[in-house]
Amino acid sequence: MTVRPARERDFPGFLDLAAQVEEWFGPMVEEPGFHDAVREHIAASRALVAPSSGPDLLGGLLFGGEAPTYHVHWLVVSRRARGTGVGRALMEEATRRWVRGPGEIEVVTFGPDHPGAVVSGARVFYERLGFTPAEPAAPGPEGGSRQVFRRTVGC
Repeated sequence: MTVRPARERDFPGFLDLAAQVEEWFGPMVEEPGFHDAVREHIAASRALVAPSSGPDLLGGLLFGGEAPTYHVHWLVVSRRARGTGVGRALMEEATRRWVRGPGEIEVVTFGPDHPGAVVSGARVFYERLGFTPAEPAAPGPEGGSRQVFRRTVGC
């Protein structure tokens, strides 16, 4: 599977991915703030994509932070590619490119009572990657619960 840095031409693919998860994350496709965030991450070379053989993306990731604390700002895998290793490949590439230990990687995902936690499999996904649940986070834009997950990284 190919994972590469995102380019400006991938912007519509990020919007397509966002459209697939707005029910869980709240509005993004029509939100200028989301557009700005994607473009800023692309310009800063802090966005990755998993391209498909067609025009759509299999997944996309926006990453940030610096030692000792890094942040997964946004990670989405397309409906058709979930469970195929795309998310893992995006996270492995992000870690290889940008993470220097010792430190930790943080992500805010669904709280245990959020319907998206089960449907998306996000909590299980992060736990399989070695993240552990931590403190609650502010509710998402749709009002659902959120929780911080952390993974320690060595040298």
